[in-house]
Amino acid sequence: MKISTKGRYGLTIMIELAKKHGEGPVSLKSIANANGLSEHYLEQLIAPLRNAGLVKSIRGAYGGYLLGDQPSKITAGDIIKVLEGPITPVEGIENEEPAKRELWIRIRDAVKEVLDNTTIEDLANHSEDSEPDSYMFYI
Repeated sequence: MKISTKGRYGLTIMIELAKKHGEGPVSLKSIANANGLSEHYLEQLIAPLRNAGLVKSIRGAYGGYLLGDQPSKITAGDIIKVLEGPITPVEGIENEEPAKRELWIRIRDAVKEVLDNTTIEDLANHSEDSEPDSYMFYI
C-alpha cells in the first residue's frame, strides 16, 4: 500500500489546522507557503475533507478553515480514508490462497490500527525530541 500525495498533503493540512486550533481560521495560502506546497492542489484536497465534516470553512476577508472537531477526536485514519479510500495492501484479496489472504488481512489490520489510533493532536504535538534515539534490543 502506498499513500499518495493526496493523503500526505491532506495530513499536512490537518496537522497545520490542529497546530492553530483555537486561534481562528487558517488560510490555505498560509499552509501552502509554510510547507512549500501548491495552494491550488490544497484547494482540491480541502473539498472532500469539508464534505466529510473534518474541516469547516469560514468565508470573508479573514476567513479560512477550522477543524470540524477537536484535534484529539480526528485520526489519521479518518483523513486517509476520505482522501485515499479503503486501506487495501493488495487488490483481489478474496482470490488469494488462504495463507496469503491471511497475511494481507493482518497487514491491512495493522496499518488500520496505527492510522486509527494516531490523532492529529498526536501529530501536531510531535517533536524531534519525542523520538527515541535508538531502539535497544536484548537477546
